[in-house]
Amino acid sequence: MGDDLTKLPGVGPASAEKLESAGFETYLSIAVSSPAVLSEVTGLSEAASRKVIQNARDSMKMGFESGDALLERRSKVIKITTSSTNLDNMLDGGLETSAITECFGQYGSSKTQIAHQLAVNVQLPLEQGGADGVAVYIDTENTFRPERIKQMAEGLGLDYTETLKNIRVAKAYNSDHQMLLVQKISDLINEDKLNVKVVIVDSLTSHFRSEFVGRGTLADRQQKLNKHMHDLAKLADMYNLCVYVTNQVMAKPDQFFGDPTEAIGGNVVGHNSTFRIYLRKGKKGSRVAKLVDSPNLPDNEAVFFINNCGVRDEFLD
Repeated sequence: MGDDLTKLPGVGPASAEKLESAGFETYLSIAVSSPAVLSEVTGLSEAASRKVIQNARDSMKMGFESGDALLERRSKVIKITTSSTNLDNMLDGGLETSAITECFGQYGSSKTQIAHQLAVNVQLPLEQGGADGVAVYIDTENTFRPERIKQMAEGLGLDYTETLKNIRVAKAYNSDHQMLLVQKISDLINEDKLNVKVVIVDSLTSHFRSEFVGRGTLADRQQKLNKHMHDLAKLADMYNLCVYVTNQVMAKPDQFFGDPTEAIGGNVVGHNSTFRIYLRKGKKGSRVAKLVDSPNLPDNEAVFFINNCGVRDEFLD
């Protein structure tokens, strides 16, 4: 349920309706917004928008929070299994809610397979490594396959029809559409009352990479991508859900030693991702996953392999 926005000084019924239609349904969403964005949505001047934001912040008594209170809030984080023991161990139990997990790697490195598996696993009960939730899948590269979901659901003994019903899929046709779809997820939660617990974007940078070509557009691309990542982070934090994004890579031609593979998006994506996993092909059809960055886990590397009914482990010599 959203807050009654008309109780905020400076917000009338018409402004409240505009705010709600744009996804600003709570005092928190307004409090963390900027005057320019709020002004564009409501038609208010930036000065008036600034007052509305300040009123929202005052009503929430936003300020500092003690470390033990944060630890208590962290106890509500859910770990969603990937169905790979190795990968789960590397992530200390699975993919976390209230966080963004980025998987990057070359084509065929199983980024999308993990995305499909998460869309199924999130529907499992908590005691089985799920979150009793619904998945939202934003498809930017035409990679979502309901047939694959069916295989994975049957591999876990689930009713594949019900499993598919609990996955909301939308195809994004450009970067603006992709960003709009993310902003609309709050409607699924607040209006449709869906218990969304995982948001998948496959892939994060595909449209941005194709639309912004050349160094002259790099600043605009990074600024737009930064806002997109912040929208995803806000969703994860506000609704305690897991955000999983796949990312494309490029090869650095000036690197003569080591692996030249580098994720697209640079520091903007890197700084905004809570966990970063590098996937690459291993021997005999296996996949190697390396934890590149995390706030509270040691760097680690695991080998796992995906079969035709889900993810399982295979240890290699």
